[in-house]
Amino acid sequence: MLASLLAGSLMRRRIHYSWIVASVTFLTMLVMAGAVGAPGVFIVPLQNEFGWQTADISSALAIRFALFGLMGPFAGAFMNHFGMRKVMVTAIVVVMIGFGGSLLFMTEFWQLVLCWGVLVGAGTGLTAMVLGATVATRWFSSRRGLIIGLLAASSATGQLVFLPLLARLTENFGWRTALAFICVMLAVAVVAVLALMRDHPADLGLPLYGETEPQAISAKTGTLRQMLLMPLTVLRDVSGSMTFWILFATFFICGASTSGLIQTHFVTMCGDFGLLATSAAGLLAVMGIFDFIGTVGSGWLSDRYDNRWLLFMYYGLRGVALIILPFTDFAVFGLSIFAILYGLDWIATVPPTIKLTAATFGVQRANIVFGWIFAAHQLGAAFAAYGAGMIRTVLATYTPSFFIAGMLCFIAALVALAIARPAPITGNAR
Repeated sequence: MLASLLAGSLMRRRIHYSWIVASVTFLTMLVMAGAVGAPGVFIVPLQNEFGWQTADISSALAIRFALFGLMGPFAGAFMNHFGMRKVMVTAIVVVMIGFGGSLLFMTEFWQLVLCWGVLVGAGTGLTAMVLGATVATRWFSSRRGLIIGLLAASSATGQLVFLPLLARLTENFGWRTALAFICVMLAVAVVAVLALMRDHPADLGLPLYGETEPQAISAKTGTLRQMLLMPLTVLRDVSGSMTFWILFATFFICGASTSGLIQTHFVTMCGDFGLLATSAAGLLAVMGIFDFIGTVGSGWLSDRYDNRWLLFMYYGLRGVALIILPFTDFAVFGLSIFAILYGLDWIATVPPTIKLTAATFGVQRANIVFGWIFAAHQLGAAFAAYGAGMIRTVLATYTPSFFIAGMLCFIAALVALAIARPAPITGNAR
């Protein structure tokens, strides 16, 4: 009812309701990004309270990243079958259960794995980049690249908003208070989704943004079993495409060099060099500011330029930033340069990757195909989250991790140029 009234009121002012849907999606992805990044602030407090090793905690976070990614293609299928609104509410509630459970009873390591690894990983995976891609293709006919950029930037903004605050709350009141704050924000997101989110423009009698006539909603076909098998069917269809595997491989490297390494270990690594957690989280916030600029700008560029060359530029710049970091001595000037360079393309790779996916494999299957590509992103994140933690445990330094990640980014930059010019395909992929 509220959505219908608001849609009518906005249309009289020539404002399309798609912007409300995009705003609610941005809020949801922002809060979930805070939920994904929060454990990176809690590594040292968990070590101090429970005596767990960095490698142990990193293994639980690696499980979270793996599930976060593997849920992607199935999240697309769930949204196609049940609708975005139901999936979003379910996802947020699952994350709240995971964090709430850790607040109430977590004392053993297996409980950390269950709450922060399995539940948080599965829940956040349902509202990851696949949600942004689905909203952009369902609600927008024009400005899709810009919308993808804005929604992708919510991840950076989540860190900008939450991580410094969580670090401050943890320092002053303990990690449980910081985690309780995240749970409150998740509850706010649930209310917004229930009140304002809708699955299709036609639900409100509206056309897509950029079109003039409403599109009929396709009737749901197939059983629940067929719906669950759909991601595997799509994977079979696209597995013969070299473009798919290049995007898969480059996004694996993207996840390893961002979520797995920086998001998980940056605060702890700065602590190794004497920086307070609040200062390190502040640097992440600086990255978040520049990433918001870079990602929105990337969305604008992806509507206008060859996305293959954009990927080449983004991965190359990221590789330079990662290799420079160990030589900064973690002084303010050097870290500031790193934060700017790295921040500008943290998630800038997402809009061109989604645009290439949709252009190559078609809009109808884009969210599921991108779900598989995003799964690679999070598998890369899991690999780096565990690998960097193990390197620190064994060598007492993170430095080799940054050299490895930087070289992988250079490889991704070169491989991206091998992507064929996109052309829509049907049936089995080329």
